[in-house]
Amino acid sequence: MTEAIVSGAVAIIAGITALTNRLHSRINTVHARITEIDRRVDTFELRVVSSYVQKSDLEKTMAKMEEHMDRIEDKLDKIIMKNV
Repeated sequence: MTEAIVSGAVAIIAGITALTNRLHSRINTVHARITEIDRRVDTFELRVVSSYVQKSDLEKTMAKMEEHMDRIEDKLDKIIMKNV
């Protein structure tokens, strides 16, 4: 009787161990896939950001807009000064 209980306990422990190993293996596979997808998304984001707008181009455009806004402001100031 004792031998049957010990054999049963060993079988149960071995079964639980096998299930645990299989579960961890699947978790590691999913984790590897997620890591690869994350790396690919990061690479894509970097390519999009670097080719979307260069900082120097944005600075040039903003400088032109500021010059234009200054001219509009000067014109508005002249109109206000005439009406005062």
